[in-house]
Amino acid sequence: MKWNLRHLRVFLATVRQASVSRAAELCHLSQPAASQALAGLEAALEQPLFHHRPKGLFPTPAGEMLAARVARALARLDAAAQPLAPGLALRVSTAQLQALIAVHGFGNFTLAARHLGLAQPTVHRAVTHLEREAGRALFDRSATGIRATRAGEALAGAARLAFAELDQAVMDLSELQGREAGQIVVGAMPLSRSFLLGRAIIAFRETRPNILLRIDEGPYADLLTGLRRGEIDFLIGALREPLPIGDVVQTPLFPDEMILAVGPQHPLLRRPGAPLEEMRAYPWIVARTGTPARRLLDRLFEGQPLPASLIETGSLVLMRQLMQNSNHIGFISKLQAAAEIELGLMVPLSGELPGTQRSIGITVRRDWFPTKSQQALLSEIRGAVRNEA
Repeated sequence: MKWNLRHLRVFLATVRQASVSRAAELCHLSQPAASQALAGLEAALEQPLFHHRPKGLFPTPAGEMLAARVARALARLDAAAQPLAPGLALRVSTAQLQALIAVHGFGNFTLAARHLGLAQPTVHRAVTHLEREAGRALFDRSATGIRATRAGEALAGAARLAFAELDQAVMDLSELQGREAGQIVVGAMPLSRSFLLGRAIIAFRETRPNILLRIDEGPYADLLTGLRRGEIDFLIGALREPLPIGDVVQTPLFPDEMILAVGPQHPLLRRPGAPLEEMRAYPWIVARTGTPARRLLDRLFEGQPLPASLIETGSLVLMRQLMQNSNHIGFISKLQAAAEIELGLMVPLSGELPGTQRSIGITVRRDWFPTKSQQALLSEIRGAVRNEA
């Protein structure tokens, strides 16, 4: 949905003032223009937002729900825009912010325009006009490309989160009408993909078959960036210690431990209890540097060198192929390897490895307020954990 920010301000002012005339005055509009803005918003959302009473206008349940989301969205924009220029938050348009977000994301006007389906001069004009309104550059231009200034970073980040909040408003209102709309985006780390998430999704689909689910995979840093930008709703996987940044919250779900595993033909299976020193002579498959699992591997080898031959990957499929066709040793989550071990594709080489426990859980933005559908998926994830306990 294409939101008109000025109309949203009129709507929120009307909710707070219970009067179109007072809202129009606060928003520097005529009363007919304010009334038209409210009517257009109700038509676009296909449901009434106000009860008309003798003492004024009072929000319907849909109006109350939308007002909560709009207040959060506009507060984000105001906090980022107001320090740049007085009144900027009231003048900025959706088109300008969308151009800002796209150029910030792609670092290129042509790619941003292609993404938005607009002509490049249109996007350039929108950003330039926004910079003029802000009274400062939002991007540094150079021969090698463009890069957001600190002000551009702050405003683009706030705009992303504001639009994410409004996307959630559409989900809220659809749910109120008994319809399914919108999407849920989950940032999934390796263990959750192989062990947990599939079961939760199957259970979720029984009650919400038409919500679009998107599962994003990738390095933790990329997933965390997507979460903080509002592009991902929550992350599930190994928690970080210490907390990576203050604007996210981690909730533990269950502990996990690491094991050493090999293919069923590995020569070390004929030598149970082989010391770590002997295992170092074989090639190993390990997690990427900087991940919780890699830190546990480093702890396991504390005081001695790591194996000389390492492959860093989070891919269970690649690990399985390497183990089946060579003598690699895998340092892997016990839960992640459970299905492979049950099928005989991997064999545990070790029992418990002291000091290799980690916590698996959910990471969200600190001030995130989930929709009912998002809450339902989180509930199914917790249910899948309880069923495995």
